Amino acid sequence: MTPLQFEAQYGAHWTELERALDVVEGRRKSAATVDAARIAWLYRSACEQLALARARAYPVHLIEQLEGLTQRAHQAVYHRRDAGGARLARLFLVDIPRAVRAHALHVLVATLVFVLPLVATAVATALDPGFALTVQDAPTLRQYERMYGDEAEAFGRERNADTDVAMFGHYVMNNIGIAFRSFASGVFFGIGSLLVLAFNGIFAGTIAGYLTARGLGANFYSFVVTHGAFELTAIVLAGAAGLALGQALLAPGRRTRSMALREAALGVVPILYGVFAMLLVAAFVEAFWSSARWVPHEVKYGVGGLCWLLVFGWLTLFGRTRKGRDAG
Repeated sequence: MTPLQFEAQYGAHWTELERALDVVEGRRKSAATVDAARIAWLYRSACEQLALARARAYPVHLIEQLEGLTQRAHQAVYHRRDAGGARLARLFLVDIPRAVRAHALHVLVATLVFVLPLVATAVATALDPGFALTVQDAPTLRQYERMYGDEAEAFGRERNADTDVAMFGHYVMNNIGIAFRSFASGVFFGIGSLLVLAFNGIFAGTIAGYLTARGLGANFYSFVVTHGAFELTAIVLAGAAGLALGQALLAPGRRTRSMALREAALGVVPILYGVFAMLLVAAFVEAFWSSARWVPHEVKYGVGGLCWLLVFGWLTLFGRTRKGRDAG
């Protein structure tokens, strides 16, 4: 493709992005509302086209035009001066759900890699409790029996002296650590994220199956059902974000691997914000609600089911256009 053909193919997008930036920057007045999602899409496209222009050694003036355009767009996308409350609301109501749906394939793979080992090991352990010893040692299994036994003052705690606030801090650090490993290990071409997800699925499935076989399933499942909607979803999304990094390194296309990795990282930033927020919610619920023995199991199941519906509805329905599709 010659430089003229390249410019003819993408020039309309550059013009559209430049005019939208003029409105955002106050250089041009427009009666129409500027679509931030459209600007973000045009910005990502311009970055890819800039990489192509550099790789093909197109004329300097064309490269400089794209460099200036992408720099302006970067400022508009990542340094907008709108009100903090409105910006935060847009992040959670629009940007995070759209980013998750934009990485639907990564989310699907991460879900399968986490859920399938979980279900398989749970069933195997429920049928044969001795199978748990292939994954856990005996002291660990006895510890979980105490944590979810009928005599426990609070479910999920080895030491009854721990306060709700102390456990909240513990859960936050533990959950964030798991999510960070799920995401960051994606730089090993996605293999690290797959291993972390599978390991955590096996771990959780083994514990669930063992406690079920020991007759403690009601205590355990009523404990995890509510905060699990946030915690397990967050871990899967963190793994999906890691897979996006891995794919960028494995298949950078015409971009350099460093540029592909940078663009993939920018694309999953909203997902990571969502992961962090969900883990905070999960830790709060786990410390102050899930562990409470005074709440009947049936109530926890009802609240837990509602939380799963809310999370699913948030990620699948929010941030869509009036036609029911995502912009871009």
